[in-house]
Amino acid sequence: MSVAIRLSRVGRRKSPFYRMVVADSRFPRDGRFIEIIGHYQPLRAQTQLQVDEERAMHWLNVGAQPSDTCRSLLRQLGVMKKWHERRVEARKARRPPQAALSVGDAPSVVDAPLVGDAPLAGEAPKGDV
Repeated sequence: MSVAIRLSRVGRRKSPFYRMVVADSRFPRDGRFIEIIGHYQPLRAQTQLQVDEERAMHWLNVGAQPSDTCRSLLRQLGVMKKWHERRVEARKARRPPQAALSVGDAPSVVDAPLVGDAPLAGEAPKGDV
């Protein structure tokens, strides 16, 4: 199931009001949804945008893909930046620190076996016959 964060239109004609919802991407725009995480009213004197950042972060961490408009709105609120920073921190915490190799630790070319030394499959080993 592909989950999307997108806007669902409600409100009267010529007076749009949107809900920011988490929904299965196969459902229609104004159809069934999983959860409402915010509201957006673009035509007010001051554009009104309200989002539950904690729930938005949860759904982004779970793998929900925001639509272009929702991504832009979340970016304005700073949610996308916080999400990106958490991902970078988690990736750094997972990766073990790499110690610098000293000259003695590096494998030498002399110790490496030569390509022609090993017998091929099905071939008798070389030696006294």
